[in-house]
Amino acid sequence: MASTRGIGTFVVWDYVVFAGMLLISAVIGIYYAFVGGGQKTSKDFLMGGRRMTAVPVAMSLTASFMSAVTVLGTPSEVYRFGAIFSIFAITYFFVVVLSAEVFLPVFYKLEITSTYEYLGLRFNKYVRLCGTILFIVQTILYTGIVIYAPALALNQVTGFDLWGAVVATGVVCTFYCTMGGLKAVIWTDVFQVGIMVAGFASVIIQGSLIQGGISTILNDAYNGGRLNFWNFNPNPLQRHTFWTIVIGGTFTWTSIYGVNQSQVQRYISCKSRFQAKMSLYINLVALWLILACTVLCGLTLYSRYHDCDPWTAKKVSAPDQLMPYLVLDILQDYPGLPGLFVACAYSGTLSTVSSSINALAAVTVEDLVKPRFPSLSERSLFWISQGMSVLFGALCIGMAALASLMGALLQAALSIFGMVGGPLLGLFALGILVPFANSIGALVGLLAGFAISLWVGIGAQLYPPLPERTMPLSLETYGCNSTYNGTDWMTTTEMPSSTSAFQVYNIERRKKTKHRPQIPTNQRGLFIQF
Repeated sequence: MASTRGIGTFVVWDYVVFAGMLLISAVIGIYYAFVGGGQKTSKDFLMGGRRMTAVPVAMSLTASFMSAVTVLGTPSEVYRFGAIFSIFAITYFFVVVLSAEVFLPVFYKLEITSTYEYLGLRFNKYVRLCGTILFIVQTILYTGIVIYAPALALNQVTGFDLWGAVVATGVVCTFYCTMGGLKAVIWTDVFQVGIMVAGFASVIIQGSLIQGGISTILNDAYNGGRLNFWNFNPNPLQRHTFWTIVIGGTFTWTSIYGVNQSQVQRYISCKSRFQAKMSLYINLVALWLILACTVLCGLTLYSRYHDCDPWTAKKVSAPDQLMPYLVLDILQDYPGLPGLFVACAYSGTLSTVSSSINALAAVTVEDLVKPRFPSLSERSLFWISQGMSVLFGALCIGMAALASLMGALLQAALSIFGMVGGPLLGLFALGILVPFANSIGALVGLLAGFAISLWVGIGAQLYPPLPERTMPLSLETYGCNSTYNGTDWMTTTEMPSSTSAFQVYNIERRKKTKHRPQIPTNQRGLFIQF
């Protein structure tokens, strides 16, 4: 049952822990700018000189895949929809095998820097240009939102300064990307994975101690219907079933691991093909660990608030604020630990943003600058790569500022990531798996695929799915009376489960006056894990 005292607030030690995380990330950037003679060529800067080894690259793959959207979004997803989310463990296995055995050998053998170089070699320069432009637009949009949305959720619950955090993370990220290149990005990711696991562990351990052990948490989850691992409903419109997670999830994440520049650039920077494959398989174990942490955090959330849901009781305004609320509730007696969790969330942001900046610089130099200015020296290309890192860092911070003005468009902009990923995966799969495909068919297929996914994606925003499709589990508030002595929150006891809350959406959808309450970072299961 929820505690009778209020949640805690941020103290000086929490800010010290957060600032320490940013400082260490910046120092890693400075170190790799100068160690071993520093970065001399664009190949050193963008590809780590193709001398990386499997373990740090594996940690980096895991970190860049895990943003603050994962840290805040997945536990609340498990809290509301149950542990069926853990079926993603099967999805990750298929994704890693496909990436390592189908896509990696092709990209590694060609010794390319940008994945879109492959499109130029296989089809023509127009197909390559289309792929490049789609990637640049998609990544800048996504990165800006991935900086802003979690900062907003943390700010609303913890009072953590919104724009101070957005600008600090953006500037530090741009700094170490520009100074140290891919090596700095990979080693900061290794550090940030450690911070993420520590943040999750602090929540799981303290939650277990307060609730009376993991067995109590699992028992509460079982009684609340949260241990719903198997749902074989074949309806593709349901939110989470075995089939939507395994089939839909495999296509979604193969578009990230198999062909997305941010990920491919890492594993082809390894010194041998064996090391590159190993990085993907070690990363699979790390993904399983992170998934286990996020699911356990979600079940801890439910055990703590199974009789007094903070969302229904209006203590938080969106589900992605539940994790920060839990942290301030259970860790308030340990100065610095709430700061560790915020550092955990922002580590997710830093790793995603840094991989995006580095990938954007690589794509711009390889696909837009080099073909037009073939006579440029390696030193000139190195300076251009650094300049591009600064430019895209500034653009991403600017995009975060724009995201604050988007309101209802925020989720739509986030969805563009999924809308672009599918057609691009189809384009690369066509080139690799269908030897007789030509450039006209590739271009027509890419544009047709993009148009259809845009239609489906925008339609999903205009007509959000009904509760019978998303199937939220019940959220109770009968236990809130003990906290508020029957005053203030009495009205919430009349709405004991989330079904009542979702009936409001029914009315809204029929009237077509407005959409659901804004849940910018985790409304659709498809985008949560990035």
